[in-house]
Amino acid sequence: MRESHEAAALPVTEAEHPACPPLDRMGALELVRLLAEEERRSPAAVAAAAEQIAAIAELAAAALTAGGALVLCGAGTSGRLALAEAAECPPTFGSAPEQVRAIMAGGPAAMVRAVEGAEDDASAGARAVAAERLGSLDVLVGISASGGAPFVRGALAEARRRGARTALLTCNPALAAERPPPAEVVAVLAVGPEVLAGSTRLKGGTATKIALNAITTAAFALAGKVYGDLMVDLQASNAKLRARARRLVMRLGGVEAARAEELLAQADWRVKEAVVMARRGLGAEQAREVLAAVQGRLRQALEGS
Repeated sequence: MRESHEAAALPVTEAEHPACPPLDRMGALELVRLLAEEERRSPAAVAAAAEQIAAIAELAAAALTAGGALVLCGAGTSGRLALAEAAECPPTFGSAPEQVRAIMAGGPAAMVRAVEGAEDDASAGARAVAAERLGSLDVLVGISASGGAPFVRGALAEARRRGARTALLTCNPALAAERPPPAEVVAVLAVGPEVLAGSTRLKGGTATKIALNAITTAAFALAGKVYGDLMVDLQASNAKLRARARRLVMRLGGVEAARAEELLAQADWRVKEAVVMARRGLGAEQAREVLAAVQGRLRQALEGS
């Protein structure tokens, strides 16, 4: 009875998969096929939580537009996903590093080596948020597969105390009914039990990564950092990205390669400025002023010509 009671009390993220065969009796091909089949649940879970994920993206867009920050917070796999997502935003959207930041239990060192017990310290989560000086312009997104990591809970509580907006990504459906809720918006990625019980780096991690991609991409699109389906605010920091910048200016500015290169050089390789220069016949400083007047939104800058 004790075992069944404990099993019933476990969050779904710790439960055993009811239909999973013994992994240690399977061959490599069987295992890979099983894991691939189970992963189909990850995008479906994100789609089912689309409304809540969109609400988080809107909070993030409002923060970014108002001069605040989107701060992602997690422990273990969730923290590593937070750090990876934050690191991708500057090269993709030309955002300043402080606009999207990550807090990880155990600090940056936990990215490459687990720091045991770090996720169990609620006060450390609160101190991390205090160190980031979050306030009313900011939004904190906690990430916890079970929804119960004390570090993340402590961070969310401190963020609320400081007036920041709060959201939680979790794989535990029970959190949706918790009163009071652990955050203003709770997005449940209901992927079910993992084929390796408790290993939420599997479906849980995949669904979380998809959700984070959706949050940051939607937020920056709403904040005017894209044009159509194009990364017009990319940082041309290597040969591949400089080639992409040239193609963007050629396509959107209607100019040949040599002219695109010339305009980009004058605009310090800022694609949007080079496009406005090409389309409106302006110098770099004038193009910068036009974009500033419309909060950097390229479509408005071009349609105002």
